[in-house]
Amino acid sequence: MLQKSAPASESPSQSQIYKVALASIVGSVIEQYDFLITGVIAATVWGEVFFKLPGLAAVAAAISVYGLGIIIRPVGAYIFGHLADRKGRKDALVYALVLMGVSTLAIGLTPAYDSIGVAAPALLIVFRLLQGTSFGAEFGTAATWVVEQAAHSKHRAFWGAWVGFAIPIGLLLGFGSVIFTKSLMTPEHFTAWGWRILFVIGFLVAIVGLIIRTRTEDSFVFKRHQAQSEILANPASQVWREMSGTILRTSLVNAMFGGAFFLYFVFGTSYMKAVGFKGSTPEYIGLIAAGFMLVFMIIGSLLADVINRRTILLTAAIVFLVFAIPYFYMVNTGSFLLATVAEVIGFGFVFGFGYGAIPTFYTENFPTRYRASGASAAYQIAQVYGGGLIPIVAGLILKSYGIHEAYLYIGGLVMLYGLLAIYAIIATPETKGTNLEA
Repeated sequence: MLQKSAPASESPSQSQIYKVALASIVGSVIEQYDFLITGVIAATVWGEVFFKLPGLAAVAAAISVYGLGIIIRPVGAYIFGHLADRKGRKDALVYALVLMGVSTLAIGLTPAYDSIGVAAPALLIVFRLLQGTSFGAEFGTAATWVVEQAAHSKHRAFWGAWVGFAIPIGLLLGFGSVIFTKSLMTPEHFTAWGWRILFVIGFLVAIVGLIIRTRTEDSFVFKRHQAQSEILANPASQVWREMSGTILRTSLVNAMFGGAFFLYFVFGTSYMKAVGFKGSTPEYIGLIAAGFMLVFMIIGSLLADVINRRTILLTAAIVFLVFAIPYFYMVNTGSFLLATVAEVIGFGFVFGFGYGAIPTFYTENFPTRYRASGASAAYQIAQVYGGGLIPIVAGLILKSYGIHEAYLYIGGLVMLYGLLAIYAIIATPETKGTNLEA
């Protein structure tokens, strides 16, 4: 069935754009915080708490569970993209944030293996899959919400990048929370129960995000579309039938960023500890890189409006390709300074600069009638063969070769994703100036 809805709204003021951008970033920061602390804890704690396996096998199992939560994201993209294109961008994001908060709390309350045996990792997997489903809704739908609201602005990429700003801000809060919590207790207490505090906090702040989002309006482009056009009955299915080529091609770009996130954030944290960085040093390095990431993201978004989207993405992809292996050599020196520089270049610049253009890149490639479904699908399908598959394969490589040899194979693997991203960027037409009301 097709339906029509309420009267169209006027083009929004700068203040109205800001309110939507703020609501999107607040909710996205909470989602990023919840998801990113999961990455830190999976790499450093879960192996010991939830898996009775020797040494690296426990770490590999924990990283694989982390990867499962990424692979499930396209399911969330489909479900919540459908809701966003049928009922509105804001409503879909409210439902997604509820699911994220509840599943994050559930992870924090899951008993250890010593308490309930194999039920512990089983429950962890279930809650991690629910968390990943929620996260599958966030980026594509939030980017659609903001970019549509800023459709007539000459700073559209900048406003869209507010969704991306949530990543370094979430990292800063995540790393900062881990460091602060560790400072309050012994390492044994943190592993035993302290890490759970971070997940309870994630649930509590999600409530704040819900209040802010529910009090914000939907995008004027979507409301105008509701009033003037027919609402598709199955937008999430139809976008696959009509634009599958665009979805698959543009997904190659985010697959590279998924690889970069795992390489420098999840595996990189474990690698620094394995080569001798003590205590919270890897987290401090990550904190510094996250700060630079936010700066690079702002610069990338401004240049994406001045130049274009593809040039920004191509620059990030080329740096990622050539720096994947040198990163590890710099970390291997054991020098805090060189490791920090490596993290700032590999994670801060590649991820930050490229993500200045990513929100508009995805939303501008799809028409209004199924923009949220298309942007979410293209962004999240990459997680099946990118950010989700890489942790699982890397876990197997890590188990087979050991941490001091595995980085060569893992680095080579993500370089392949860099090459594919460069192809996709070149093959995709420039979208700067696209009419978003089509």
